[in-house]
Amino acid sequence: MDWGTDLWDQYDIIDKHTQSGLELVEKYVKFVKERTEIEQNYAKQLRNLTKKYNPKPGCKEEQECRFSNHQSFLDILNEMNDYAGQRELIAENMMVNICIEITKYLQELKMERKTHLSEAKKSQQSLESTYKQLDSSKKRFEREWREAEKAAQYAEKTDQDINATKADVEKAKQQANMRTHIAEECKNDYAAQLQKYNKEQSQFYFSDMPLIFNKLQDMDERRVRKLAQGYVLFSDTERHVMPIIGRCLEGVTRAGTNVNERNDSIALIEQYKSGFERPGDLDFEDYSQGINRASSDSSLGTLGTPKGPLELLGKNRSKPFWLFSKKSKRLTPERIIVMPTVTEDFGHLPPEQRRKRLQQKLDDIGKELQKEVDQSEALEKMKDVYEKNPQMGDPASLSPQINQTAQNMERLRGELNKYESWLTEAGRRGDSMLRRDTLREDALSDRSHSNNNGSTHEPHSPDGTHSEEGTPDPSQAIYAEFDDDFEEEETEEELVAPIGQCTAMYNFPGASEGTITMQEGEVLSVVEEDKGDGWTRVRRANGNEGYIPTSYVSISLSK
Repeated sequence: MDWGTDLWDQYDIIDKHTQSGLELVEKYVKFVKERTEIEQNYAKQLRNLTKKYNPKPGCKEEQECRFSNHQSFLDILNEMNDYAGQRELIAENMMVNICIEITKYLQELKMERKTHLSEAKKSQQSLESTYKQLDSSKKRFEREWREAEKAAQYAEKTDQDINATKADVEKAKQQANMRTHIAEECKNDYAAQLQKYNKEQSQFYFSDMPLIFNKLQDMDERRVRKLAQGYVLFSDTERHVMPIIGRCLEGVTRAGTNVNERNDSIALIEQYKSGFERPGDLDFEDYSQGINRASSDSSLGTLGTPKGPLELLGKNRSKPFWLFSKKSKRLTPERIIVMPTVTEDFGHLPPEQRRKRLQQKLDDIGKELQKEVDQSEALEKMKDVYEKNPQMGDPASLSPQINQTAQNMERLRGELNKYESWLTEAGRRGDSMLRRDTLREDALSDRSHSNNNGSTHEPHSPDGTHSEEGTPDPSQAIYAEFDDDFEEEETEEELVAPIGQCTAMYNFPGASEGTITMQEGEVLSVVEEDKGDGWTRVRRANGNEGYIPTSYVSISLSK
């Protein structure tokens, strides 16, 4: 079945149908364009969303990424960013493979349809022109035949008229013969025109128009086929990226399964474990025995050595240590927090964190040293090859590199030894602190028993052990190593007249910023008395000033 045979008389229907098909193609292209705009906007919004929730470099959230739940969230953001990229790819492929391709094909179809319809109009106009010629020749034949009949009748009437002369009769017969001859010519012309028209009409209805209609049918079927391919591409474009989208979604699922709450807890412990022991029991201060300005050795002070300027200016060492600090809107000098000075040996960090940082530094130096060793071996081998084969190169040209590598190795070995010694000291210091806390607990127990029996109060060290003349403090040997390293230089300022003197009952290393070292039995001048925060400002004979724990000294103020 084809249009030329079955729809030979439905030109208008074919015209409207092909036009409607082209309009459908335009409508589909517009639909796909709007779909691509939706995909692009969706991808853009997804990218903005992931950018919004991605931590900025150096922010607090970036530091939290060591925890699995934080890292998994970042993985989800990355997967969603990749997912947005696939949505953009869908929009791009739809625009290229469907919109642009079909639009180009649509223009070709429009030109082809226009050509076929133009041919049909030309054939129609040619047939109409032939028909007009046929109609003209037919009317002429009819007219001339009537005139010939009239002439023949007139000639016969004249011949029968007795009054007509012979000349009149001959003239009438000649006129009738002429009219009959003209009528015969018109008849022949009409027959020729009729034959021509019938031939052209047959050509028009059985050849020309069926051929044009079949061409239009072929064009329309190709249009439908191309449109069907566009329909398939609409789904295939998305189906082709579905494996990648599936992997993105699998990555989101994997991020969820990678969360390990136990490892997060362990990571938090490893990151913030200080290595200090918990504060011990508060000492009983028997004011009935006339203790002179003995402050309670509590909070983190039970560890023997102040941690840093946070305790120096912000914490009241005469009060218990509270886990939950109370914030105050009022800023006073006591509340000003001075960040500890960062030292090369990480002495500003708690013991546990210091050991970890030192170990990490050792690992980094070890890797760098190994690289230098490998490079040195390679240079020596190359030098040996040059010496055996001078044509390959000059051995002397490698000397600067060998010397530089040797210097680097020597420098790294020195740093390695330095950090190893610091790591050893940090380990010994942690062990000594643990032993000291054990002794302190025993001493506190003995002191409590002594106080309950009414015994007189005797001076004890901050570690809780009984201090006697000639008996060294357990932490003295440890802190003595760090006196020189941690002693900070104070800025020169106008000397204030002392208001009294104090005698050190225990050793104090002065490891924190703003503090000063002192040895047991040392006499110092009191410059500023304790203001309730557990610290007293003193001065040595050489002019050095700093803060010391009030509970470490016996103070005598001038009257």
